[in-house]
Order: sequence, then structure tokens, then C-alpha cells
Amino acid sequence: MGGAVMEAVDRAFAAALYTEGDAALDTGASLLASAPGADAELALRGREFVRRAWERGWHPADVVRIVRRDLDEPHVRVLSGLIRDELARYERLPARWPEQVDALPREAWRADRFSYATAVLELYRLLLALPAIEPAGPVPGASLLGPPVHGEPKALARIRALLAKAEATGFPEEAEALSAKAQELMARHSVDEALLAGRGAGGGGGEVPGACRIGVDAPYETAKAILLDAVATANHCRAVWNSAFGFSTVVGFEGDLEAVELLYTSLLVQGTAAMTKAEAAQRAGGRKRTKTFRQSFLLAYAGRLGDLLSATARHVEAEFGGEVLPVLATRAVAVAGRAEEMFPRTVSTRVRGVSDESGWRDGRAAADRAHHPGLRPGIE
Repeated sequence: MGGAVMEAVDRAFAAALYTEGDAALDTGASLLASAPGADAELALRGREFVRRAWERGWHPADVVRIVRRDLDEPHVRVLSGLIRDELARYERLPARWPEQVDALPREAWRADRFSYATAVLELYRLLLALPAIEPAGPVPGASLLGPPVHGEPKALARIRALLAKAEATGFPEEAEALSAKAQELMARHSVDEALLAGRGAGGGGGEVPGACRIGVDAPYETAKAILLDAVATANHCRAVWNSAFGFSTVVGFEGDLEAVELLYTSLLVQGTAAMTKAEAAQRAGGRKRTKTFRQSFLLAYAGRLGDLLSATARHVEAEFGGEVLPVLATRAVAVAGRAEEMFPRTVSTRVRGVSDESGWRDGRAAADRAHHPGLRPGIE
């Protein structure tokens, strides 16, 4: 019986995974639908495809993002089950992987055998075609996972709480004050971490830059990538955007990476809310060019925030005096070297010119509101 099951799966894969077209897919799905005992073998091979994706540099969130973009929600549910089953084999996971797994859909997808087999084969086709990408950290089971991390620093917990309140409040003035305080704390946390590592305290002297991936989803992904780059640069990191796969890889030291992810997510939420409100006002006045308005708004929002965030970082660093400058310079060289090692052939992307003056003006105003005036020295 086992041999017959494996033969059925082999024939289905040969028909559907290595030949393009709906006819090949239907043939493979028919073979699987007529072999009800093949489900366990099918799942086993799916877990192998998932494991190969890790070995090619992909993380759970990266794969889910691609599947959600190119296929449908049922495929995401099948994939989520495979990821959970595969990762359950490991005692420990790399940093950020547990959070990515927790974010996966938990509802299983059920359908008739032919529909289910079709979805599985479509998913496996995509997994099989994933190319190798730059690794951003170790894979499950690797010996380079480092010591377990017990909770997060108090500074990051405070920043997270402030940003959550800024996103939730319905009062713009309160959101501005909360975001501003979070940005200031973030800059101070970065300098504190740098000084601690520079002195070798707590065993931090041997820390090296790492990397993480952050999704940059359509629409208006160019403006979102620019915003992420601005946040990364202000926090002593480098961001490299992969437009084909919908993410940016951020290179930097661990504390800075966590801060970048927090701040970017919050500013994007706040910027989207501000854009929606400004767009509603424009449409109430008879405007209908919403796409150009949104694009211009987000580009202005990202560019302006880049200036403001960098000014805040410089202001905070100046308060620490000359001691911090050599440490930050050393870390900057390390980050630049790591980014060059990971991405030796990056190219610049030309940004389409802004075509909506109202969107540009409202976007800059929203950036100013997201950043407290008292923390904007030297910016006009």
C-alpha cells in the first residue's frame, strides 16, 4: 500500500509540478484525488518544500507574503499548516521566527478532494520555484542561533507601548506627543546600546550586525520603501528593497533593528490614517484623482519624516558628547560592511515625480504632525 501511495504522489508531481499549464495541474490533481491514502505523504513532501525554502534564505513571513500575493487564502492556510508542523520539530527557532509563526492563520482549509489537491499542487509549484535569496540570519536547527533571549529591553517595551497608544488615540495632538516621545526614546536607546557594546559591558563587545526582513506591500510600495529607508537610516541601519518579492532587508545591530521595525510599522499606520482623512477632505471638495493624491502624499510623508527623524537622532547624540561619536562611527562601518557583503550589486531606483501638489503638501504636514516640533532642531 505504501508503495502504491508513493507512486501516486510521484506521478502527480511529475505531471503537475514540472509542467506548466492547467491541463497538467488537472491531471496531477485527479491522480491525488483518486488516492485518498496519499494525504500523509503529500504533507510530508510539503514540509520538505518548506524546509528547502528556509535553506534558500526565506523566512515564514516571506513565503506567506509571496503565496498571498500570487495565489489565494486557501493556499495560505495549507502553507501555514505545513510551516507549523515543520517548525514544531525544533526546540528553538531563530529570532523573530516565533512571532512570524504566531501570526499565521490557524484555521485549516477543507474542500473536496480534487479542489484540495489542486490547491496543494499550485502551492508546491510556487514553493519549488522560489529562488535563493540573501540569508537574513540562521535557519532552524543551525548551531548559530545564539543564547536564548528572555523578554525585551525595558526601553523597547516603553517604545512599543507609546506607539500603540499613538496609533489608537483619536486625538491628533496626543498622537503627536506620544510618537515624538517614542522617537526620542528610540534614539536614546540606540546610543545607550552603542556605548554599552563599545565598552564591552555585559559581553556586548563582540556583537556584530544582523539583518531582518520587513514587508513592503502594494499599493504605493515605492513610497513605503522610502519611508522604511528613512527610518532605518535615522536608526543607524541600512535598508535594501527587493521590489520583486515585496520586502526590504534591514541591516543593523539587534536593538536598532527592533526599533526600526516598531517605528516603521507605527508611522505607516499613522500615515495611512492621515492620508485617508486628507483624501476624504479632498473628495468632499470635488477632487477625484485619489491615486495620484495618495502617491504624492506618501512620498512627501516619507521624505519629510526622513529629515525629522535624522534631526532627532543628531540632537540626542549631541547630548551624549564626544564619547559616542567614535563608537557610532565604528558601528556604522560594521553595518556598511555587512550590507555590502549581503548585497554587493545593489542598484538605485528612480522615483517617479510627484504629480499632485495637494497630496505633497498634506503629506508633509502629516509628517510634521507625527513628529513633535520640540524635537526638530534645525529643520525648516
